[in-house]
Amino acid sequence: MNVLSYKCQVGRLVYSKAGRDKDKCFIIVDVLDDKYVYISDGNMRTIENPKKKKIRHLVFTSILCNEMSEREELVTRINNSFIRKFIQSHQFNKEV
Repeated sequence: MNVLSYKCQVGRLVYSKAGRDKDKCFIIVDVLDDKYVYISDGNMRTIENPKKKKIRHLVFTSILCNEMSEREELVTRINNSFIRKFIQSHQFNKEV
């Protein structure tokens, strides 16, 4: 597993560093390819309508939601309120 695929895991907490959603916190819900991922915040960008975002426009954190990375078994527990609560409990002030 190379460094890029390690950082682009489903369930990884990320911050947007470009676009109108700059400095907002999201969770990766799907990896499209080596350039794009789908991200969700549970509010404006729900699991049903995630945002397609370039990887280079994201700041990756070391925080990983294990429930999301093992979502095949736990698909019923993952919903928008779960994502909102996870982001609120792990969000911190990002200083660049």
